[in-house]
Amino acid sequence: MGTPAHHPLVELARAAIELHVRERKRLPPPREPPPEMQEQTGAFVSIHKGGELRGCIGTITPQRANLAAEVIDNAISAATRDPRFPPVEPDELADLEISVDVLTAPEQIETIADQDPKQHGLIVQSRRGQWKRGLLLPDLETIDTAEKQLYYTRVHKAGITDPAEPVELYRFQVKRYH
Repeated sequence: MGTPAHHPLVELARAAIELHVRERKRLPPPREPPPEMQEQTGAFVSIHKGGELRGCIGTITPQRANLAAEVIDNAISAATRDPRFPPVEPDELADLEISVDVLTAPEQIETIADQDPKQHGLIVQSRRGQWKRGLLLPDLETIDTAEKQLYYTRVHKAGITDPAEPVELYRFQVKRYH
């Protein structure tokens, strides 16, 4: 039997990663992408190997002409530019598990009480500087409370360690494809 079919966005991400890792080439977006790839929206590409995170890069808001181009660029970045990991090597390609998260537009929330970490991702933005911003995707295995999601996003993702520093909170949902 062959390998199970994956969602077209995941197949696109895998093709982009494989072409870039093997040949250092960028996969061009489809000339006529299917309707679900034509929208402009933020997206994250996550790579796992053996159940462990191997790379994750994305965009909160759209940066490219369409979702296909967004996924291609973020897939290459997740495989080669995530500062937490060395670039993916050709001998790893067969062992990679890839998922694509397509984000809804962020909506501001007043308090963390309005947050469900299983349903919503979280963005923490400093009111003192836009460069201090962090994002955490929803439904992560080790994040089971809104408070834990806030702490991890604020401190580890946004680098906001001063508890008195004023922040804005935004939540979003994702469609996750495997």
